[in-house]
Amino acid sequence: MKNKIPTREEAYELLRKYNKSESLIYHALAVEAVMLHFAELFEEEDKEKWGIVGLVHDLDYEMYPKEHCKMTEEILKNENWPEDYIRAIVSHGWKICTDIEPIETMEKVLYTIDELTGLINATALMRPTGISDMKVKSIKKKWKDKSFAAGVNREVIAEGAQMLGMDLNEIIEETIKGMQSIANEIGLK
Repeated sequence: MKNKIPTREEAYELLRKYNKSESLIYHALAVEAVMLHFAELFEEEDKEKWGIVGLVHDLDYEMYPKEHCKMTEEILKNENWPEDYIRAIVSHGWKICTDIEPIETMEKVLYTIDELTGLINATALMRPTGISDMKVKSIKKKWKDKSFAAGVNREVIAEGAQMLGMDLNEIIEETIKGMQSIANEIGLK
């Protein structure tokens, strides 16, 4: 049976099936927006694919946190998703919960920005103006404070930036822009 390319609606429905937590839904929407932003930045032809991969990247996290990425792979195979979508999604857990290394640009972006969106989100929640006028320096200041958003793996973000051959400040700036595009939907306005 041939794999079926998922639509954004199908991906969102699947996300909602496995996730009830508003914060996880917001995170998924933030990562989707940032992936779409980077797809635009890199002039990718299949922007929707980038967005869908970002949207469902943590599909299994709420229900199967100890089997993160592994259950997503199983779920998506059962849903007959294309192998390249599954591989991209699973690769975001490289060295954390999988041994699938991000190779394609889309995979490297997801690997890099997943943790970064968490740091930016936490910073925005502390600001009276949210994310609307956020600058890179706000994130860099919080970056240095290891006790702030302590669950954010800063090494993953730095390694991802290196893999992409991009300056960390540029990645932070572009990730902020991606999140600003949906600030209302993710509670950061």
